[in-house]
Amino acid sequence: MKLKIIIEKDDSGYFTAEVPALPGCFSQGETIDEAKKNIREAISGWMEVMNNKVLSREKNILETYEDLV
Repeated sequence: MKLKIIIEKDDSGYFTAEVPALPGCFSQGETIDEAKKNIREAISGWMEVMNNKVLSREKNILETYEDLV
């Protein structure tokens, strides 16, 4: 999967990184390379959290269905 990453230098001199396709997925670094490394970690964490939310939701739906049957 390819994701667009936007990296910009902010007023304090840090490089901020954002993934528009992943709401709330941001990071930063003192250098562009550090910002790239950090956004990779942020993407990984974002994917893990969203995966866990989906699995939890599916489990809750299944439990609710079983209660109704």
